[in-house]
Amino acid sequence: LSGEGKSVLLKHIIGLLDPDAGDVLIDGESMVHSPKGRRRALMRRFGMLFQNAALFDSMNVFDNVAFPLRESGQCPPKEELSKLVGEKLAQVGLPGTEHKMPGELSGGMRKRVGLARAIALNPEILLYDEPTTGLDPIRTHAVDQLILKTAKSMNVTSVVITHDMQAVFEIADLVAFLHEGVIHALVTPEELREHASPIIRAFLAGRALEPEIGENREA
Repeated sequence: LSGEGKSVLLKHIIGLLDPDAGDVLIDGESMVHSPKGRRRALMRRFGMLFQNAALFDSMNVFDNVAFPLRESGQCPPKEELSKLVGEKLAQVGLPGTEHKMPGELSGGMRKRVGLARAIALNPEILLYDEPTTGLDPIRTHAVDQLILKTAKSMNVTSVVITHDMQAVFEIADLVAFLHEGVIHALVTPEELREHASPIIRAFLAGRALEPEIGENREA
């Protein structure tokens, strides 16, 4: 549901925010309580496609994709970097776009550049924050297929934040339904379709949840 804290949850997972309570465990290792150096190492296991791609508008496509490599302290020599950036762009279906500026790209292309940047360091876990928001149905389907293709080709775990149920049923193996800050259900897409929860059934039907009998209603 909108406004439930889905994006905030991703930022806690990746270590951009610290929880007020609790912990985030990556293969049993604490993201929250690890020393700074170890925490940075854990963060490098992730790649993230931010909402609306979050490209740097002052940088061209090449520099956007190269950014995490340069920031990691493990940036390869110039020729190798150029080859690597080209490979990542080809992997998301955008070969030869290195010198374009973000303002020259369509919404779908910006998402793909954002994904190329997210996979630049060959992460083990990819986080997607509303990857299809603002896209038409054709481009939405293309991004969904790209998520599946990337997961298979790179053998990565994908965590996708979305309220697009068509995408959920197309790409998900497991669904966590977040409601009022709590995971209300953790089920397969097939189980979600048949779930008995009134909250889930109302959401899937695209309608507001009816107040329970005895609950105050506004006139």
